[in-house]
Amino acid sequence: MPQGQPERVPDDGLTTRQRRNRPLLIVHTGPMKGKSTAAFGLALRGWNQGWSIAVFQFVKSARWRVGEESAMLALGRLHEQTGEGGPVEWHKMGAGWSWSRRAGSEADHAADALDGWLEIKRRLAAGRHGLYVLDEFTYPMKWGWVDVSDVVRTLRDRPGHQHVVITGRDADPRLVEAADLVVEMTKVKHPMDAGQKGQRGIEW
Repeated sequence: MPQGQPERVPDDGLTTRQRRNRPLLIVHTGPMKGKSTAAFGLALRGWNQGWSIAVFQFVKSARWRVGEESAMLALGRLHEQTGEGGPVEWHKMGAGWSWSRRAGSEADHAADALDGWLEIKRRLAAGRHGLYVLDEFTYPMKWGWVDVSDVVRTLRDRPGHQHVVITGRDADPRLVEAADLVVEMTKVKHPMDAGQKGQRGIEW
């Protein structure tokens, strides 16, 4: 795509404007760090456009508070106070989904993940958000907690103008096939190769 121009124009009956504004299903996968970071960068762009942003973090511990969470929630408060940008919601499976507050232990992760996906399905059906970040959502699919066919079908048939970005390693081939944009993060070099642990502002 030199200079942002498509290499070919499909014969799909759509105008250039219609084709440009199609809602996208985006997958960030691969073994290297940066998948979530890139997704949250998209969330910042979406917020600036006034979209409603919803982040659903699967697998992450309730004790982890990544820098993007604090920043995005601060932007959500700015929207509430001034009308600038768009509204922001942030949900973490490890904290107990905010609409259910399920009691239980780590053994309930599979049920919690399914709870999260069912809530996302409801929101998609209602056209509630402009951008969904489903962070580390590839893992519940890989582990069989959430049905991949249901995910692909729901995302393919979602109404309105709702972008969805999914992050995590080992994305299912069916999800990759259904996606409009797929990025695979691969390692060329990493500080850990030289024995350096993660640091503030880079990893969190």
